Amino acid sequence: MSNELQPKSVIVIFGATGDLAKRKLFPSIYRLYQSGKISENFAVVGLARRPWTDEVLRENVSNSIKEAVSPKEDLEEFVSHFYYQSFDVTDDSSYSGLNALIKELEGAYETEENRIFYLAMAPEFFGTIANKLQEYGLKDSAGWSRLVIEKPFGIDIKSARKLNKQLRAAFDEDQIYRIDHYLGKEMVQNIEVIRFANGIFEHLWNNRFISNVQVTSSETLGVEERARYYDTSGATRDMVQNHMLQMVALLAMEPPIKLTTDEIRSEKIKVLRALRPINPKEIDNFFVRGQYGVGKIGGETVPAYVDEADELENSNTETFVAGKLLIDNYRWAGVPFYIRTGKRLAEKSTKIVIEFNDIPMNLYYKKDKDRHPNLLIINIQPNEGITLCLNAKKSGSGSLAEPIQLAYNHNPVPGINTPEAYEKLLYDCMIGDATNFTHWDEVALSWKFVDTIINEWSNKTADFPNYRSGSMGPEAADELLAKDGFHWWSI
Repeated sequence: MSNELQPKSVIVIFGATGDLAKRKLFPSIYRLYQSGKISENFAVVGLARRPWTDEVLRENVSNSIKEAVSPKEDLEEFVSHFYYQSFDVTDDSSYSGLNALIKELEGAYETEENRIFYLAMAPEFFGTIANKLQEYGLKDSAGWSRLVIEKPFGIDIKSARKLNKQLRAAFDEDQIYRIDHYLGKEMVQNIEVIRFANGIFEHLWNNRFISNVQVTSSETLGVEERARYYDTSGATRDMVQNHMLQMVALLAMEPPIKLTTDEIRSEKIKVLRALRPINPKEIDNFFVRGQYGVGKIGGETVPAYVDEADELENSNTETFVAGKLLIDNYRWAGVPFYIRTGKRLAEKSTKIVIEFNDIPMNLYYKKDKDRHPNLLIINIQPNEGITLCLNAKKSGSGSLAEPIQLAYNHNPVPGINTPEAYEKLLYDCMIGDATNFTHWDEVALSWKFVDTIINEWSNKTADFPNYRSGSMGPEAADELLAKDGFHWWSI
């Protein structure tokens, strides 16, 4: 879809006083406005329970933008597009008032009756809101209507199906935009381009040439203020079911016949269908869980997970997961995809390492331990870019091979905390491009896969804590690869 489009719409944000709106949504809308991707034909309606006014919301919007993007011009014109309504999502009278306000704004801003309903609030209200929007005719207009929802989409396959049924009673699948902000990241979107625009990689992208694939997403932060949510979620629900499996699907999918939403999604769904289900009795052979203990991050001592909040005492929730996935199809049979993600690890980083098979008899190594397989490293964050590790003879080193790195860094503008993923995803939603949003089939297949693991773990008390804050997780995560003859790459 062309970037020339300047979509017009009224954006309704449920939960406008919350953290997500402040940190991500307001700055993202501003960036779209500043870059000319949206014109003057837009309005934003902020909804929440607090008794704010238009002026209070505008002041908060202005402050959040100043914190995030250092605006060069006066914000008064931009924030004049924002309106506030005190709102109780369970109260029918609130919806009638909202309908009147939207119609008034559609006339004033000539938005062609296009509407986005962004649910930036607790997921237990998603179904209620969707059905009230339908009941009070808010989604029925001369333009288009789209519903944007944040994760978590359910807590297991059963609750996800129930939620999906509620949403689908009010909205069609092509009107529902499930946000996975990882899919908005520049280098995640680049995975497809690196693969399908380069013969040097795509011809080798299979089990004959690749020995294993590693996907790591590590955080240095602990649970911070999210203790209550996180303890009911854990790393598997918070990261594996969505972000990690989405990256695996992009890495393993077949080339789509066209670069359209339906074709790309179709190929990702095939990967998730080909994931080998794990026998509950064999979970420990394929997955490792961990919970952080006391340790040091950046030279400062940090507490164990169970000491972060009173309600976490004796918690059996995992803050780290490592796993081995097998994809049973023609391209990937026999190639392990290793994933790991966790909190309070040594570094904040998201990266993918593709390890290629070594040649059968390499004469340029002294010993086996000197082997340096070729690697393709895709850094998602913080140092966005691609590194290719090759072997070459360095000057004066005799005839022995040494690893060299060919690197490309996709450096964003330094010093600016860009909510880039949300900016892209909001714009995609406005122009109707759902490629980088999650389809229901992807959600269902992901839950089906992780439910086995979660259920098995919930029935057994783990020996936690089993890794030190500031490390890269429990030793068992290293052993998971070692028994296959591999190790985690830390390049």
